[in-house]
Amino acid sequence: MPDDSTPAPRRRNVLMILADQHHAGLMGCAGDRYGVQTPNIDGLAADGMRFTNAYCQNPICTPSRVSILSGQYCQNHGYYGLSGPAKPELPNMFRHFKAAGYRTAAYGKLHLPESPRNWIADDVDYFGDSYESADGERGKSDYLDELTSLGLRDLEDSWRNFAEPYGSSLPADACPSKLPYEHTMERWAARKATEFIEEDRSKPFCIQIALQRPHHPLIPQQEYWDMYPHDLPLPPTIDREPVGRPLHFQEMWKNFREMEWEHAQPGDTFHDGARRAWRGTLACVTQMDDVVGRLLAFLLEHDLEDDTIVIYGSDHGAYHGIHGISEKAPGICSDAVCRVPMIWKVPGMTNAGEVNVGLVENIDMAPTLASLCGVEGFETADGADITPQLSGANTSGKDVAVTENPWSKAIRWDRWRYVHYPEALFDGGNYDELYDIEADPDELTNLAQDAAYQTVVLEARGKLLDWTSATRRLVNTHPAVKLSGEMMGKSTYPLSSDGSAPRDAQPRHREFKLKNYL
Repeated sequence: MPDDSTPAPRRRNVLMILADQHHAGLMGCAGDRYGVQTPNIDGLAADGMRFTNAYCQNPICTPSRVSILSGQYCQNHGYYGLSGPAKPELPNMFRHFKAAGYRTAAYGKLHLPESPRNWIADDVDYFGDSYESADGERGKSDYLDELTSLGLRDLEDSWRNFAEPYGSSLPADACPSKLPYEHTMERWAARKATEFIEEDRSKPFCIQIALQRPHHPLIPQQEYWDMYPHDLPLPPTIDREPVGRPLHFQEMWKNFREMEWEHAQPGDTFHDGARRAWRGTLACVTQMDDVVGRLLAFLLEHDLEDDTIVIYGSDHGAYHGIHGISEKAPGICSDAVCRVPMIWKVPGMTNAGEVNVGLVENIDMAPTLASLCGVEGFETADGADITPQLSGANTSGKDVAVTENPWSKAIRWDRWRYVHYPEALFDGGNYDELYDIEADPDELTNLAQDAAYQTVVLEARGKLLDWTSATRRLVNTHPAVKLSGEMMGKSTYPLSSDGSAPRDAQPRHREFKLKNYL
């Protein structure tokens, strides 16, 4: 007879650390091309597995995060804009883990659909968005309440920039913050998460910590600002003119050069402002890295390291000036935005310091975590279970990885990356993009109109059509919402109130100048 006195094996915990807008190359472990200091992320990669070809499913925040937590492509979950009504029937990772007996929590800049109530709020034991309540009230959160009680709210630069209108763009300039480091959003989120873990060790936990940086505003704490010199070299491609790029890319490149810098001094040039922004970017990455280190140290100090799966990733990448553009728009054009960091540490499975070059996607996170933790019922996910890659049994990865916008899609396969735009977006004309990532990793030469590469273009279009047909869900996982025709005020797209794209949106989108993501 079995020995009933034998204790059941301890279930794995989950700690997902998600940065906002982190370029996959801005890590020391990614080659240190840009001189950024990330000792803790590098340490996680040295202890786990780093994926060099991980791709997000949308180049802006909210739809990408919905894809991560639902495991679904945008064409299935329906979100493309920055906001919209929460769809409670849309599955999310926390719901499945909570049903399986896990304690669940989410902290930080969650940036999820919040009207009339945040999509995940009812599926986590603690909802800790930094800047708004579960009911979507901006400026009302535990973090901001804490700052108010300490008399520090006016020093919190990220909230002030988040709350005020941006005008034509997010602030691209950079300067050090006056807020004490221990009271930053990242430190608050990490502290609340560790307190949550310590409250009850009888159950396994599933926690997401969503960090604000290195997203704009570029306002790191002074100690991290001082780690980088004022005359540090700029990215080598910052002055490369966008020859052969689509019209909206050329426009954004020009706008970056003509913008007014918030902290400009008399006689400043474009490069002076861009260098401040670059310094702020690297400092923000290093500051974020420190929080990663604090979380990893907590796991070690509390004997949780061997029982906790740790993932480091990002909702999407960014230009950070690397292509002569400030932020992430136009996002789908570049590997800089579509490719993201992804590092997994699975105790007892991942080999220390292993690098996997196969294709993976952000939508693979949730179903893989469910598989690793024995959590059932995630059949609604489009993502793959990448356990074979994590165990080293499969190094090839997926056949394709896809990033979507409402009317344009990018596909990565083999050595190629292709971007398709319907001709209606540009009043006719072919502005598609094709890059040989192996020969041209900076994507400096668009081959889509080169006669010698039309066979590759046709192959790309065929793969994209196959992907669309094979992954589209015939029955959606949430109730249909009737289009109202209203514009979503917080979206950067001319979408209907339910987040979908009206039929007449393409011509209107050409005239929409706030952020020309396309």
